[in-house]
Amino acid sequence: MIDNFKGKTAVLTGAGSGFGLECARIGAKLGMNLVLVDVQQDALDAAAAEAQAAGAQVLARKVDVSNAAQMEQLAADVLERFGAPHLVFNNAGVGAGGLLWENSVKDWEWVLGVNLMGVVHGVRLFTPMMLAAAKADPSFRGHIVNTASMAGLLAPPNMGIYNVSKHAVVSLSETLYQDLSLVTDQIGASVLCPYFVATGINASERNRPDALADAAKPTQSQLIGQAMISKAVNSGKVTAAEVAQKVFDAVAAGQFYIYSHPKAIGAVQTRLEDILQARNPTDPFADKPELGAQLRAALRAA
Repeated sequence: MIDNFKGKTAVLTGAGSGFGLECARIGAKLGMNLVLVDVQQDALDAAAAEAQAAGAQVLARKVDVSNAAQMEQLAADVLERFGAPHLVFNNAGVGAGGLLWENSVKDWEWVLGVNLMGVVHGVRLFTPMMLAAAKADPSFRGHIVNTASMAGLLAPPNMGIYNVSKHAVVSLSETLYQDLSLVTDQIGASVLCPYFVATGINASERNRPDALADAAKPTQSQLIGQAMISKAVNSGKVTAAEVAQKVFDAVAAGQFYIYSHPKAIGAVQTRLEDILQARNPTDPFADKPELGAQLRAALRAA
């Protein structure tokens, strides 16, 4: 846990929008040094200008978090400019949907590259830096926050590729928490599992690299999935700013699981009961049967 953020350094991926941008705003207010990372140059420039205007020391880097070499260069730049970071927020993420068998290899490479490997690179590169700093200074406190999703605790239909990436981030984060506890009391870990929040993730395709572009037109299930996610995200009542505050509160309290919508945890309990009782997975639309009927009808008509 970090009890005083002033003068500490935060690395934030996906800092140009959504949770990353809102966490950067809070970090600036708290007097933190900010390392802002995003793949979208104009959004990154705007975030950096805003943070600098708020008085923060800023290092802004355009980086594709799925790219190991780019992330290694970022880590070297951070160490040179600010030393070991105190807070690392592996937040960059993209969304994609559709029936599992309709996702192309490039779809899988893109989504897993950003959502999973981006977190992997952040953990493998910054954790050793933080451990070295902790060993050298007993007063050093650090924390790593990884953005997963409620889709990392559930298995909603027609968005399997996203679910797989986020389940992996939850598992990685839980293991990171346990691994860190074996070797240090100075560095903690958390996993953020937001439900539907307006962050811009429903427009992820804007940042899809050309090399992983899919030549095929979106399938009907992918179009339906995109429409459903967009509607749910844009109708979210909880703001990205509110979730960002929850992140900082959790880091200060040493809290591992961070939820944007605590009431949504009931669906996770149902899933765990399915597992414990070895019963078939519960219909995810049991409480909203009309929604399930619409989805089935749309997919079967395709």
